[in-house]
Amino acid sequence: MARTASYDRDKALDAAMTLFWVKGYHATSLKDLEQALSLRPGSIYAAFHSKEALFRETLDRYSARMEADLVALVEHAPSPLAALRGHLVGLSDLTPCDRPSTACMLVKSLLEAPRDGDLRTFISAHLDRIEDVIATAFRKARASGELPADADPDRLALRVQTYIFGLKIQAQRETDPEKMRHLCADLAEEIRLLSQPSLQ
Repeated sequence: MARTASYDRDKALDAAMTLFWVKGYHATSLKDLEQALSLRPGSIYAAFHSKEALFRETLDRYSARMEADLVALVEHAPSPLAALRGHLVGLSDLTPCDRPSTACMLVKSLLEAPRDGDLRTFISAHLDRIEDVIATAFRKARASGELPADADPDRLALRVQTYIFGLKIQAQRETDPEKMRHLCADLAEEIRLLSQPSLQ
């Protein structure tokens, strides 16, 4: 029986998440996982049961961190709309920093997943949760009077989520930091103007 007691599960999941984030699910081989996790095949299967199960767990991890970051941003910003503006402006950084990619792992995974299947549904559910965090921010903004009473938080959340994921994709192809800053600032400005009913 494969021995798994000597591995650090959190470290292994972070390594697997980085690998899947960069290469994608299908392009990641078992040999890649062996090298990244420093585990033998038997230990990988004993710990995570299958490649897909491991992939799903890394998506859970990625999504939970993204959701927590957004929630914390909304809680600590001067207002919900200021939080969302700040998030969009923050996406102008073209350097991955401690991330393996500026693109969103969830979006990359969704584009790769079969059109019909449990995996696509699983990824979409994570995207729905992120969208709900944004919608909650808009509901708070509406309740506080920062948005008009007739504003539609769900509709606005879908728009802003599209901005966020679009910017993360754009960051993969953009080479001019100034152009990226202007783009993020323009979209952030749209959020500032949402208090005007004509822009709903």
